[in-house]
Amino acid sequence: MFCFSAAQKSGSGALAGILSGIILSAVGAVSTYFAYQKKKLCFKQADPEAPQKTDAPEVKSDDPQVITVELWRRDSKAGTRWETLWLANMSRFAMLALLLPLILTAGSDVSAVEQKPNFVLMMVDDLGIGDLGCYGNDTIRTPNIDRLASEGVKLTQHIAAAPLCSPSRAAFMTGRYALRSGMASTGRVQVLLFLGGSGGLPASETTFAKRLQQQGYSTGLIGKWHLGVNCESRGDHCHHPNQHGFSYFYGLPFTLFNDCVPGEGRDVLVDLQQTLQHLTLLFGVGLLTMVFVRVSGLLEVNFWFLVLLFFLGLVAAAVWYVPFALLQTWNCIIMRNQEVIEQPMTVETLPQRLLGEAQNFIRRNADHPFLLFFSLAHIHTPLFKSPAFAGKSRHGRYGDNLEEVDWIIGKVIETVDSFGLANNTLMYFTSDHGGHLEDSDAHIGQKGGWNGIYKGGKAMGGWEGGIRVPGIFRWPGRLAAGRVVEEPTSLMDLYPTLKYLAGDKQPDRELDGYNLMPLLEGKAAQSQHEFMFHYCGIYLNAVRWHPPGSDSVFKVHFFTPNFSPPGAGGCYDTKVCLCHGEHVTHHNPPLLFDLFHDPSESRPLTPDTEPRYAEVLERTAKAVMRHRSTLPQEVTSADDASKASTDVHDVLNQMTWEKILWRPWLQPCCGTFPFCGCKEDAATYESTTA
Repeated sequence: MFCFSAAQKSGSGALAGILSGIILSAVGAVSTYFAYQKKKLCFKQADPEAPQKTDAPEVKSDDPQVITVELWRRDSKAGTRWETLWLANMSRFAMLALLLPLILTAGSDVSAVEQKPNFVLMMVDDLGIGDLGCYGNDTIRTPNIDRLASEGVKLTQHIAAAPLCSPSRAAFMTGRYALRSGMASTGRVQVLLFLGGSGGLPASETTFAKRLQQQGYSTGLIGKWHLGVNCESRGDHCHHPNQHGFSYFYGLPFTLFNDCVPGEGRDVLVDLQQTLQHLTLLFGVGLLTMVFVRVSGLLEVNFWFLVLLFFLGLVAAAVWYVPFALLQTWNCIIMRNQEVIEQPMTVETLPQRLLGEAQNFIRRNADHPFLLFFSLAHIHTPLFKSPAFAGKSRHGRYGDNLEEVDWIIGKVIETVDSFGLANNTLMYFTSDHGGHLEDSDAHIGQKGGWNGIYKGGKAMGGWEGGIRVPGIFRWPGRLAAGRVVEEPTSLMDLYPTLKYLAGDKQPDRELDGYNLMPLLEGKAAQSQHEFMFHYCGIYLNAVRWHPPGSDSVFKVHFFTPNFSPPGAGGCYDTKVCLCHGEHVTHHNPPLLFDLFHDPSESRPLTPDTEPRYAEVLERTAKAVMRHRSTLPQEVTSADDASKASTDVHDVLNQMTWEKILWRPWLQPCCGTFPFCGCKEDAATYESTTA
């Protein structure tokens, strides 16, 4: 009987044992045969009447040499024993030979189970789907990303769970809508604004990195996080990547803003900054005026009134200056694991540092299953880039930035291939949401991405331009090259897909994503996403329905953002569109589109133009009810709130003003607060060359 371990080493040992047995049995059979033939010849030549010895010992050894020697000592009456031994060796040889295919198969299965795939996930920030050559752009050069698509599978209806950074990334990491983790906003601010705030991805949430870490993977995050750091004190790191399954972290615990580079403008609560500046100026002018009046004797001014004006002016100045004027120092930092290594960061050398860290992580873990999430800081404003790429594109700074992204992706592919990891590595490329249409500058021009034929963009709720993103998978030998999948898929699908491929069969929470492998491998023709729900903050903005067996993909919009100025195609007055109140228009009945026939959402359907109009509205309404029954307590519209279901627990909203605003005791600091400052030696990283 043969026993096989699940370990690859044990499987190889069993296979070696079987092969040794086959060889020894074959040698034994051949030796026995020739000994038998020679002995028969001796019998024929010997005197048949001569007495023969009969006290030869029994042959007990399996050694073919011992058997042969003993055979020469046997008498003629033992001739049948040679035949028996020969037949025994031949039988053993035949039995082991028949078992060989089974053992080879078992060994192959063992290797397949043990050799877990590596994962390299690459996410760009604010990339428009229309910016890439493989998605139709012919004016920006993206040969490496295009190569990734030609060597793998391209998804044409890949959907972000939210049109903004923090909620989209929370959903991507957990496989669940941001509403479930409290990462969806009820108000104006829909992303984390300060690194010194207390909001972030709760410790109760499980990321795909945590699941893979539990499966023995080395896990690393290089680049942007933007899901919080601290909760109650500087250094508790409750939201930090290290607490969410990433054994190694290097990069931006926050994100990029224009505020990170002097002279590039402001992004964070610009109207509040202006109000505080005006108040500071008002109190200052008022104080000087009252002092002049008192000193000149024109009027009698109470001394304590002057003290009050001075105090109010000081408070206004402090509230403006400390969190906002020093924003570059507070928000724009680099950490390695839980240590601040650069504050404020130098963006000019950031590309080669992030690339160098990603390459080093792959090198360190080339002989062990690993997960690398390379979350690029590109292409978010202020559109930093290396000098080698300045002026290289036909689309100004944005195009230069994107062409550097493509070069970086090419270097990552090159690193994976150079270590012979391609056939055992799933590579994935995407963006966290669509391009930012309103981000432009009178001198620079368009600073946001192009979303192709799709309407809307970043922060615009359910409009396709803000949530349809690139989705490219490459895995040579496992995924067919050049395959295109047009079915609805989601960034949330990465969680269950990685979990499946890592062999993680443990039960999980309520997930909103599905395993993509049947679609990617061509084993399934239709997506498991019959319905998808598109949120703007916590408000359900739209629902997508892909009827089974149909090409149609219906999309119902319950409200849409009010563009400003009207007809502009974006919210240029506020820089991003908002999700409630006077900033939206509700539709009753809802707007209905068929994305298969009208992907740009320009021709709303009516009962006269769509025979299934009533059915679509009815089916989506029922789907919304089922979906809401699985959610924590939520606000269902801008005006009212739904009841929480009795079988779910409420979640703490991470996007309240209380959690978003800056607090000095939560601010990560290199040095002694508030005198924070340090620089990393970037000379250890390779220089970026085009």
